[in-house]
Parts: sequence; C-alpha cells; structure tokens
Amino acid sequence: MTNDEQALECVHRGDQVVRQEECTLCGGRRRVADVYACAIHGECTLRRTRAGSGGPPNCLGCPERTTADGQRPPHAPRKLILHCRLSPGDVLTLTAAVESLHRLRKRKFLTDVRTPCPAIWEHNPHLTPIADDDPAAEHLEMHYPTIDRSNQTPETFLAGYTAHLARLLDERLWLTTNRPHLYLSHDEQHWIGQVEEQLGRRVPYWLVSAGTKRDFTAKQWPVEFYQQVVDHFAGRLQFVQIGSAEHRHPCLRGVFDLRGKTDLRQLVRLAYHAAGGLGPVTLLQHLCAAWEKPYVCLVGGREPVSWVSSYPRQHTLHTIGGLACCRAGACWKSRVVPLGDGEPHDRSLCEDPVAGTFQLPVGRCMAQIRPAEVIACVERLALSG
Repeated sequence: MTNDEQALECVHRGDQVVRQEECTLCGGRRRVADVYACAIHGECTLRRTRAGSGGPPNCLGCPERTTADGQRPPHAPRKLILHCRLSPGDVLTLTAAVESLHRLRKRKFLTDVRTPCPAIWEHNPHLTPIADDDPAAEHLEMHYPTIDRSNQTPETFLAGYTAHLARLLDERLWLTTNRPHLYLSHDEQHWIGQVEEQLGRRVPYWLVSAGTKRDFTAKQWPVEFYQQVVDHFAGRLQFVQIGSAEHRHPCLRGVFDLRGKTDLRQLVRLAYHAAGGLGPVTLLQHLCAAWEKPYVCLVGGREPVSWVSSYPRQHTLHTIGGLACCRAGACWKSRVVPLGDGEPHDRSLCEDPVAGTFQLPVGRCMAQIRPAEVIACVERLALSG
C-alpha cells in the first residue's frame, strides 16, 4: 500500500477534521490519501510546498504561491501588515476593517497585524503570519482620519479604519459589518467564567465600567450616579465592575469586583458571557458590540452621536445641543480639570466643569445625564420580558 492509499485523514481549515471522501473541497474523490489545505484558496491538494521557512502550506503549481526568492508572482495576494499603536478599544474596532477586507477581497490579500493587544486577534481566521522582514510585505499605519470631520458629516468610528484602508490600498472597500469581530476557540466557549467560578453558580450579570483612563477624565460620569443605578437593582440584577488597575476606577458597593483582576483575554470572555454593559465610550462598549450584547453608553457632549452610536444594541445617552460648549457639536475635550502632568491633554480642558459636588470632577454635560434615565434603559434592556 502506497502512502497515497493509506487511511489518513484530511485536515482542512484548522481543527475541522474529515476523511477525504467526505471533504467537499476534494471533488468527492473516493480514494483515501494525504490531503493538505491551501493557505490561499482553502482548497485541497495531494502535495504541498512551503513559502519560505516555516511558511504556510501552498499548493504546488498554484500561480499565487510565493516563489523561492520571496517575490510575488502576477496575481499573487498582496501581503499586508497593519500597524496600530492605540488603545485596546481602538484596536478592537480595527477588526471590522479586517473583516470587511476579507469578505470583499479575500483572494487579493494576506493580512497580519502589529498591535499592543494581541489577545484581541486570537483565533481570527483572517490573519496569516507574515514576517516583519518579508520583502513582499507592505507595512501600513492604521488610523481613522474621518474623525476630523465627525462634527460636520455623519461619520462612524467603526467605519473609520475601513475608509483609511481603502485609500491606502487604492481599493473599493466599504464596511460590511455593524460590529467588531472577536473569535473564541471551542474550549474558551465552554470554560467556566470568572463570575460563575467564584460564585459557584451561573447568574446573569451586567458589566459596569465606572471609571476612565487617568489621562481622559472628560468621559467620567459621577461615581455617585453609578452607585444609585447599582443600588436600584440590588437583589434583581448582578453588576460586575471591571477596569484596568492602571486606570482610575473608584470602587462601587454591592458589585462583584473584578477591577484589576482580568487580563484582556479574560475580559473578552467575561463580555461574551455577560448579559449587557454600562459605561462611557470605552473598551467595554466595543466588547459588548462584538458579542451583540446591549450597552448603555454615557457620552455627554464630548463625542458626536453619529460617531459613537453605530452599534445596533447600544443605547446612547448624550447632551449634544444642551449646553453652549456643545451646542454646535461635540467638544472632544480630554480632561475636566488639569492634572499637572505635563501632558498635552492638560490643554484640552472642559469648558464647564462641575467640581466639589461629586467624588470626582465631571463635565456638566455628563452630570446632566441623570441616574433615572440610565435606570430606565437598563430596566428595559435587562429586565423586560
């Protein structure tokens, strides 16, 4: 019996394992043989080669495989390495651009990323490992310059990276999704969550992010207002407080406290199992959108409504038009009061701060969002039906 006749299995697209005669991509062949998945087209071949040391398998004879000298033959997919040095929330919205690119031009590009938070990209099927020194790789800096006209035209944060990528690639691209995209492994989907593990039982819960990054205090809603919301739902709805230890997240009473106790991947899974979320424009907002969970977003007058409100299950509470400082549009200020740390954000200050009334200074636009409004949203989303 030759190697091609041995009873081996066809391994196709990751961990999906089928016998060759059952594989829909093998042309219905009845003969059992070694079969390899093409990294470019996802089709099967009886032989393989590798594009450089440790590269992905490619079909012999495929006109789009990389040649031995690293050159890309005509019609071969372009290799992209997307760079983004921004915060996890910004990086998470970049996943929508990658998703759109590969839905629209899946055979034209191989994509890899370089970001500060690789946990966001784990198990993403659209990424292909590409070496930094690959001579065929194009290194692209990712931004969302449409933010500069967000007060004048109805731009959305989610579409910003896609528009930028379309210009860089000179391709006709558009947003094909209404959310960021995260992927869990089969094991991750069935792991016991942190809340269930510590409580010893499964309970529905909402995540709450009651603070801000230390350098962007203009996003702060009064801590006392968060506490009123939590108190209102005591005994009826479990709130789980999250937040990075390096940021400013005052402790709430009556919550399950996971501040500083989750890494990014744990937070991804925590949002996957959550029933919803509450907080400002922040990472939690995008996590809830990725898993299609409701989110009550506290915006005030800092950011344009159209920029932050593209997620279908998000309820946005804003005060645009209600104060002189945000009557004509969002203010985009960074801080409520100066912190004296020498950062340029100290020159981007709220024009109407409320200090001395609450535990932390807040913008008047945020103080105008009353706890009763938030309670009504959560009641409708979490407890109705």
